[in-house]
Amino acid sequence: MSKQILILPGDGIGPEIVAEARKVLELVNEQFGLGLTLVEGLVGGASIDANGVPLTEETLAVARDSAAILLGAVGGPKWDKLDMAIRPEKGLLGLRSNLELFANLRPAILYPQLAEASSLKPEIVAGLDILIVRELTGGIYFGQPRGVRTLEATEAFPQGERQGYNTYVYSESEIRRIGQVAFESAMKRNKKVCSVDKANVLEVTVLWRDIMEELAKDYPDVELTHMYVDNAAMQLVKAPKQFDVMVTGNMFGDILSDEAAMLTGSIGMLPSASLNSAGFGMYEPCHGSAPDIAGQGKANPLATILSVAMMLRYSVGSESSAAAIEGAVGKVLDQGLRTPDIAGAGNVSVVSTVEMGDAVMAALKA
Repeated sequence: MSKQILILPGDGIGPEIVAEARKVLELVNEQFGLGLTLVEGLVGGASIDANGVPLTEETLAVARDSAAILLGAVGGPKWDKLDMAIRPEKGLLGLRSNLELFANLRPAILYPQLAEASSLKPEIVAGLDILIVRELTGGIYFGQPRGVRTLEATEAFPQGERQGYNTYVYSESEIRRIGQVAFESAMKRNKKVCSVDKANVLEVTVLWRDIMEELAKDYPDVELTHMYVDNAAMQLVKAPKQFDVMVTGNMFGDILSDEAAMLTGSIGMLPSASLNSAGFGMYEPCHGSAPDIAGQGKANPLATILSVAMMLRYSVGSESSAAAIEGAVGKVLDQGLRTPDIAGAGNVSVVSTVEMGDAVMAALKA
């Protein structure tokens, strides 16, 4: 198995947060004798500026030769006026589709030290530990046909009216494989899966629900429930601790995972893993490129550092180093160190991106 890790800092705050995560990865690589080789590449806007495209064939080839990818973030207003086909986000989607990274794991865990930073009352979120399993390579983001067309002229629109359209489609095999990831994950947790759909109006999610019901027969110890996405959004705010594993499609998962992020105090605390069936993964923080704070030292690197922990657990197979990183993050929070996004109120010390990274390093060395 390859011991190479491809690091793609990306755009906006990406290079800042990845720099801190890389320091942590280099340290545990040495401490635990992991034998990893780190290489860097370009993706998103950075790749557009250098190569004219958001993802080159060369970068994709390096990715295929690696054990995992650590990604920062892509996109920003600088590239918003480009044609949709070459925007920075297409680099991210290209990695997901070409590497078949169909399973997106997004844990929403509230560190007890950050209960006051949550947008909900502490008693509502204390002890929160949800895993959102999002299908990542299908659904409306990838469905064909798609585009913008001009309809025939009418009396109301003599020049013709423009119409945008996308196709929401899932095959049985796509649903089944993401469902299996959710059920297997639940077996290692509290044995509950909530499948989120819109089966009352969308035929594609009627099939989704049917397949989940079929899968449940293979996991008799797991309790399967169903919830419409609008209700799920409400329940995440009303009573989030009712959930253990949530499984849903690409678009719904995109929205719900960001909502769940705010329950934990900050999206800057949430890592994610995107996996294929071979165990290869791309690991990235759930937040975006935050161009409004780029270069100011305000970005929270902890989600990226925790993404390194997920990478070591899922793609490198080193539970001990992953646990060490997670433990170090807990120690830093115990010390009252906070980046601005999680500062909240109380007796805390607000630190910069680099200072937070250095604190995690110190905790690992202690």
